[in-house]
Amino acid sequence: MTADQTAPPLATDHAPLLIRGGRPYGEDVQDVLVVKGRIEAVGTSLEAPAEAEIVDADGCIVLPGLVDLHAHLREPGGEEAETIESGTRAAARGGFTAVHAMANTTPVADTAGVVEQVARRGETSGWCSVRPVGAVTVGLAGERLAELDAMANSRAKVRVFSDDGKCVHDPVLMRRALEYVKSFDGVIAQHAQDPRLTEGAQMHEGVVSAELGLAGWPAVAEESIIARDVLLAQHVGSRLHVCHLSTAGSVDIVRWAKQRGIAVTAEVTPHHLLLTDENVRDFDAVYKVNPPLRTAADVEAVREGLADGTIDIVATDHAPHPRDAKDREWDQAAMGMTGLETALALVQRTMVDEGRLSWREVARVLSERPAEIGRDEDQGQQLAAGAPAHVLVWDPRPVRTTDPAEHSSRGRNSPFAGLELPGLNRLTLLGGRPTVRDGAVVEH
Repeated sequence: MTADQTAPPLATDHAPLLIRGGRPYGEDVQDVLVVKGRIEAVGTSLEAPAEAEIVDADGCIVLPGLVDLHAHLREPGGEEAETIESGTRAAARGGFTAVHAMANTTPVADTAGVVEQVARRGETSGWCSVRPVGAVTVGLAGERLAELDAMANSRAKVRVFSDDGKCVHDPVLMRRALEYVKSFDGVIAQHAQDPRLTEGAQMHEGVVSAELGLAGWPAVAEESIIARDVLLAQHVGSRLHVCHLSTAGSVDIVRWAKQRGIAVTAEVTPHHLLLTDENVRDFDAVYKVNPPLRTAADVEAVREGLADGTIDIVATDHAPHPRDAKDREWDQAAMGMTGLETALALVQRTMVDEGRLSWREVARVLSERPAEIGRDEDQGQQLAAGAPAHVLVWDPRPVRTTDPAEHSSRGRNSPFAGLELPGLNRLTLLGGRPTVRDGAVVEH
């Protein structure tokens, strides 16, 4: 990390802390000693300073703090739905020590001034590190490039650019964006949705949409954009990241691209690992999301893609809304779901408990690779001596019923209300400072 790049403060004034008896990466039992905001040692039967706090982590998994490459914190302009303060509290409860805040705010994060404002708010009121994502085009309008270089060279040091919520549909503009970010090793994160193929669409196009009489959202609307963009990335020699991949065909295209050495990465959301278009049958708008919930076959394909490394990461696409934006007729309701506080529990349920991912691999898809893709060098580091103490202690044993009313996010639009999910955040450390203990935010 460069000297002028924003990083969360290390808790050099906090008492030493010994995490005793946990299992780093779900492997052998070892202790983790934290001193002055950094990991001092990892090993068995570690001796702690007399003033050290002892945390009993028996039966718990110790992981590097989670990193979310795709979250909507809504500030500035959407504070009714979420603020940087409430969103980062939610993130900390979910085990995250860093989030990348998407650009579709009001005003749009398309200038150095706005991304610096977001970064400053993260520093002053955040419970985790906040990395702004810059818009690709001015006002997300898809007509001309935003100030990519100014945002990259600002104090926020933006490296991820996305018009998420809208697709950069013009191939010439997409090519120019990919060419532009090469100079500072940036990445274009594409919301893959052909607007002409999804005009008026309400849910995934298939058997269920036909039975419900809702306009269908075809899988090819996502897949065609991904196919075009991986070829553009190959032609330009630049980095492409695919947001919220959701179909079996998309997995196949990304797999094909990677086999040819194209610099493409991809993410899947927790909700696309579990929910299907069958959930829409009751017309409950909590299940209305972009991209839409797909078929059971698609869910199986994205699980396989995540397990075999075709899909690089899990990203929440946390999208809180005011209650009245969801409590309306299906065709009028806003798209999006909250996800920061349930992400790891869903990954445990769909991938770990089913034997598809080890805890070591969970660290890869929820911490290490997101930090690498976002060029966040302070985050996602190995649990080893000298690393910043961004640490999560996760107890996989408790099973709890999800209640969005208890969440820290201002949004209550979680599709998992009433669902039993595994796991509890016993402790999150941000630079050695506790932000969560036993599932509750530590006030500061």
